[in-house]
Amino acid sequence: MEKQEEMKVAETASQPVEEKKDNPFFTTWDTPHETVPFDRISIAHFEEAFLEGIRRDNEQIERTINNPDKPTFDNTIIDSEEDKDGYYDLLSRVSTVFFNLISAETNDEMDALAQKMQPILTQHANDVRLNKRLFERVKYVHRHHRKLTAEEKMLLDNCYDGFVRSGALLDDAGKELLRKLTEEVAMLSLQFSQNLLKENKAFSLHITDERQLDGLPPSARDAARQLAEERQLDGWLFTLDAPVYGPFMTYSTQRELRRQMYMARNTVCTHDNPENNIDICKRIINLRLQIANLLGYRTYADYVMKHRMAGKAKSVYGLLNDLIGAYKPTALRERQELKALCHKMEGDDFKMKPWDNGFYVHKLQMKKYNIDQEMLRPYFELKRVIGGVFGLANRLYGITFKENADIPVYHPDVKAYEVFDRDGSFLAVFYADFHPRKGKQGGAWMTEFQGQWINKKGENIRPHVSVVMNLTKPTAEKPALLTLGEVETFLHEFGHALHGMFSNTHFESLSGTNVWWDFVELPSQFMENYAVEKEFLSTFAFHHETGEPLPDKLIRRIVRSRNFMAATACLRQVSFGLLDMAYYTRRKPFDEDLVTFEKKAWAKALLNPRKQLPETCMTVQFSHIMAGGYAAGYYSYKWAEVLEADAFSLFKRKGIFDQETAQSFRDNILSKGGTEHPMTLYKRFRGQEPTIKALLKRNGIKSEK
Repeated sequence: MEKQEEMKVAETASQPVEEKKDNPFFTTWDTPHETVPFDRISIAHFEEAFLEGIRRDNEQIERTINNPDKPTFDNTIIDSEEDKDGYYDLLSRVSTVFFNLISAETNDEMDALAQKMQPILTQHANDVRLNKRLFERVKYVHRHHRKLTAEEKMLLDNCYDGFVRSGALLDDAGKELLRKLTEEVAMLSLQFSQNLLKENKAFSLHITDERQLDGLPPSARDAARQLAEERQLDGWLFTLDAPVYGPFMTYSTQRELRRQMYMARNTVCTHDNPENNIDICKRIINLRLQIANLLGYRTYADYVMKHRMAGKAKSVYGLLNDLIGAYKPTALRERQELKALCHKMEGDDFKMKPWDNGFYVHKLQMKKYNIDQEMLRPYFELKRVIGGVFGLANRLYGITFKENADIPVYHPDVKAYEVFDRDGSFLAVFYADFHPRKGKQGGAWMTEFQGQWINKKGENIRPHVSVVMNLTKPTAEKPALLTLGEVETFLHEFGHALHGMFSNTHFESLSGTNVWWDFVELPSQFMENYAVEKEFLSTFAFHHETGEPLPDKLIRRIVRSRNFMAATACLRQVSFGLLDMAYYTRRKPFDEDLVTFEKKAWAKALLNPRKQLPETCMTVQFSHIMAGGYAAGYYSYKWAEVLEADAFSLFKRKGIFDQETAQSFRDNILSKGGTEHPMTLYKRFRGQEPTIKALLKRNGIKSEK
């Protein structure tokens, strides 16, 4: 956007907007639990709501800084945290809805508006954080305050530190530079995401010769035929969406087609077109280094680690190196076993390529355990899986879910539920968005349309939580039948959702998943453990046609095969962590070839680093560290895995459905949000700090003595 246009829009934001009755953002929502009235919101409503929200925000700040009374925790920090004068937080309201939709249900018009509004919103955020008078009040309270609860102290510390980490202590020149840097990062991150979505959705493999479907199971063929029909094509259509791509790479006997799919997936945003992300990534890396340096840190990782359990980059590398040392010998044996199978099937001259991996891993799994995803699909009908996951939450915590069709949703795929606590009281609204579609980012995530907090009247405002996934779609012939991996994904995101739904804090900015990044994955990865527990599977895994339960022999195979290629999978995650840290522990600007740098950065965790393909690149599609909140933090998945393995070992000892242990997990972890230091919360639940032993035992790396 041109600077003059930005100034005009900013000026508009300073003028009151007439509250139009036809704009839902300016009214109280009369929907169940005041949920978002998606059915009444159009794209035209967003911009004026953004601008009025900024104006109201500025008005509130002026009231705070012009308060003649001495700054106190209540008239400064609380005023910044809560709504005033009957206003709901309009800016938060419209931002939450808009940016959630940008990820889950976007289109060209929404993307264009995001490009227009992003610099304005970033400028406003900088205006707040760099407001001298507001910071002086916050600084005074930080040094002179009444006796505070632990939660209030955390809020105050976060507020003060937030200003400092946003440049409040810089001189005027430094503040102006920081504004420019943060605004550019915000715009580039948005562009990165939009490019990735366009590139992923642009590719399709159109097959009209049925012989080229050889090896593909009926579920994959049916889905591909339905995709083709939706686009008015003959034959079968395959895309890069996970429920389509995964089965194709696992089952297709057509090696050349597997190569085409693999290369399409692993070269997105590297092509000579407007969606190329290489220069964007370089610039983001350098901007973050410049921001860190400006704020007094040697590297961006140093800046980030101040609010991480790991504390220092040295601790992160310690964990990653420990995992490499523990898992690599087993991973090498796994690789040799896989190569031996390939040579037995294809001959000694066969040279395995990356697009062969999924295909032959499946063959090895069948040979060793006689089990694969397709055997299990008929038992994992989505409707029953939903019941199983909800039933698990009921068995652990006593909560219940009731679908409410009167709650508006933003797409027909989305289901909305009311959640009730053990005593029957209302706990939360839960949205579940299950399937891939054109305007939806890949992957899976949890978000909120409303956080939890307790207002000044003592009312506990309950959260509206959403999980967004890309699970197998139903076809004309069959309902949505999931893989075991998709069941694990559902459990993972549901764990995040429980973290949000159980929140019971006074301040929204400390509620739910507003915790340090290397702690946030504990509740989600903890829930994944149940996917291979017989007692859990037996509650919902019934054949979608016959109603027969999942046979004990298949459950035994699931349990036996749990650690199949586990060491290889661990090293893959470690490699991503190494790549992330390599970018953000740099002390000098990045001026290297991005693809070459990537190959070197994660080589230590690879089994065949010399066989990397020169055309492929992960960085340009690594949303977590370029457009998400995981820059210098991707290691969090492995860090949290140590925590959750240790936590689940307690459940294994006391019973995986033990309600006393579950209540302790809820009381000490899930309900506390970010109100205290994560290790304090964990030790209160577990009685000790975690060790890596439980993870090594679970993965079969080391046996318990």
